[in-house]
Amino acid sequence: MIDLNASDKKDLLRLEAIGDELSKNNINKNAWDGNWYLRAFFDDGTPIGSSKNEECKIDSISQSWSVISGAGEPERSRQGMQSLEKHLVRRDAQLIQLLNPPFDKSDIDPGYIKGYVPGVRENGGQYTHAAVWTVMAFAKMKEKEKTWDLLKMLSPVNHGIDANAVSVYKVEPYVMAADVYGVAPHTSRGGWTWYTGSAGWYYQLMIESFIGMKVENDELSFEPCLPAEWNELTVNYRYHDTLYKIKLERGNAGEQNKIKLVDDKEEHSLTVYFN
Repeated sequence: MIDLNASDKKDLLRLEAIGDELSKNNINKNAWDGNWYLRAFFDDGTPIGSSKNEECKIDSISQSWSVISGAGEPERSRQGMQSLEKHLVRRDAQLIQLLNPPFDKSDIDPGYIKGYVPGVRENGGQYTHAAVWTVMAFAKMKEKEKTWDLLKMLSPVNHGIDANAVSVYKVEPYVMAADVYGVAPHTSRGGWTWYTGSAGWYYQLMIESFIGMKVENDELSFEPCLPAEWNELTVNYRYHDTLYKIKLERGNAGEQNKIKLVDDKEEHSLTVYFN
């Protein structure tokens, strides 16, 4: 038993590392289903998100967060994301389901989610928070083309690309929808709009995962996840009273992808290279 002093950062970091390792070991020992990670367990040990389940055989959050958190074993996380793409990414309907099949008639009771009609909101529709996390995970895996493909799929603009798309989507094609229905006769119809935290997550996906922009203390860095067709882009970043006009250009990145930020109230034009 350690007599922990809150000011002792060394002990805090060591205990944090021990906790992380225990979590990773337990997850990979008990929550791997063979082709993807389980979602959860009932009190009696019955799993959710297992291939053995009648409903909710696979859930996207367990796969994406195994990548984002780093808690999954790399090969298993990759396999889980491949399973997610196979079973939950619906390119025909332009959506990414949270889980599949939806809860409906099975004996298990996962709570309020089962109160939704199958295919609506969290119950087998696109829960847009989770859909964004899926794309973030692919970006972290450096799946550049897939990241761009799915990022476009989630954009509300692409759900209003023509009259037919608008008639299917039925909500505003210029704000994020909290959910998109996943089962006929309402497949691809948007749900709640103007009222979803997924808008902020989508913004974070664009800035931090796709453009790869990170700010830490007084240092700005870029590690883009751009498709091959993108060779350059421009970012204007305001640091207090100073404006940085940054051109990102494909080339030899080296160490030139980091910028030391100085608030000198001037305007700076810079070029940052990326691979």
